[in-house]
Amino acid sequence: MNATLFCYGLYLILALSLTIWVGRTLHQNGRVFLVECFHGNTELAESVNHLLVVGFYLMNIGFVSLHLKTPEEVLGTREVFEVVSGKMGIVLLVLGGMHFLNLLVFTHLRRRAQLVNMPPPVPPMLRIGV
Repeated sequence: MNATLFCYGLYLILALSLTIWVGRTLHQNGRVFLVECFHGNTELAESVNHLLVVGFYLMNIGFVSLHLKTPEEVLGTREVFEVVSGKMGIVLLVLGGMHFLNLLVFTHLRRRAQLVNMPPPVPPMLRIGV
């Protein structure tokens, strides 16, 4: 079998498996956080969680597909490992970046949800110069 085709197959198997594992992990662990963000509205939290995971899959599988092509032909085992590890490194960085962005969005949502439950600010104790 051509080493380039083997490289493509190995990359697709690893990248898609990793994307699915990360997506499932985010879906399972993000549910509790979203329920809190949406004040216990589990139906809305589940809906948003599902939409986030679908977007995550679309973005990452699209990136993995676009990043498949290798400009040079892979000739040996060493080159297979070099190309696959380079491609997987970039996929891991993209997955980590997407996870970081998700955490930023969730943190922002959580802060907004907590502001509703906070007591009003304390009025000033004295007035100056009026």
